[in-house]
Amino acid sequence: MDPDFLNVFTQPAALNQFLTENVIAQGEKRKFIKPTSNNNPKLEELKLLLIDWINTTLKEEHIVVKSLEEDLYDGLVLHHLLENLGSLKLDVDKIALTEKKQRQKLSVILEAVAKCLQLEESQLKWSVESILTKDLLSTLHLLVAIAKHFKPSLAMPPNVQVETITIENTSRGLKTANAVEYITENKENLEAQSKDDAFDELFSRAPDKLDAVKKVFLQFVNQHVGKLGLNVKDIESQFADGVILLLLIGQLEGYFLNLRDFFLTPASTTEMLHNVNLALDLLTDGGLLNFSVNSEDVVNGDMKATMRILYCLYSKYK
Repeated sequence: MDPDFLNVFTQPAALNQFLTENVIAQGEKRKFIKPTSNNNPKLEELKLLLIDWINTTLKEEHIVVKSLEEDLYDGLVLHHLLENLGSLKLDVDKIALTEKKQRQKLSVILEAVAKCLQLEESQLKWSVESILTKDLLSTLHLLVAIAKHFKPSLAMPPNVQVETITIENTSRGLKTANAVEYITENKENLEAQSKDDAFDELFSRAPDKLDAVKKVFLQFVNQHVGKLGLNVKDIESQFADGVILLLLIGQLEGYFLNLRDFFLTPASTTEMLHNVNLALDLLTDGGLLNFSVNSEDVVNGDMKATMRILYCLYSKYK
């Protein structure tokens, strides 16, 4: 067993209880909020705010939510919430009593959410299975996304972050990875996003300075991927397949990417998109990227999109 796994818990009893409550099948990988984050006051503030918002929204329907994990998993509250907020008429039963019907209902609801929010599958931080199994992290991401879209005036506390642990049940035992994940907007990254305007300015009004910025980024990248025997000379073309970006993230974040998880020598646009989407997911999960990036732009060699991603890494690790 990975020794880091034990460090998540302060007492052996906590470990036993955790594994009892969260059965992870052979070959399965799941991500949880660490128990050490449960006492995070900002997390508690966000949970109470979301509960109050749901109850206020559904007051006339006499629906009262007390627990985000226990009261939303079957889709009933989400169904009423979406119909109330977005005037959406979903073709599902109001009440689903069996797990099969709950899964079917959640599938329709979450598909409607993704369509309303115009999110690609790779951008989703929740799934039917994670909501159905009462996963708090997924439920929070889902509710925050719905609130931001339908109720942008809702004053959610910024910079709410949690420590997460990803657990994979392999043939050799439990393999874990620790990370910090933002649930609400990271103001520092929003400031970085506002620098999109600076990149726009750079490309449109100060092209003479563009080469200097590219040189800085290339030096930064080569400082790290050079340890792997790689040398990057062209930002526009060498990041398009996602390989160097993934290896750079691994070097900076200090973990090894399994070669089975990405295409080391991608032979098609689909494989390149897979690599870039994986890189964007890793950056988002690590709290380094809190704004939307079109993976197709990177694959198509959009230098501005690539430089914005590199800036997120550069601003933390320069």
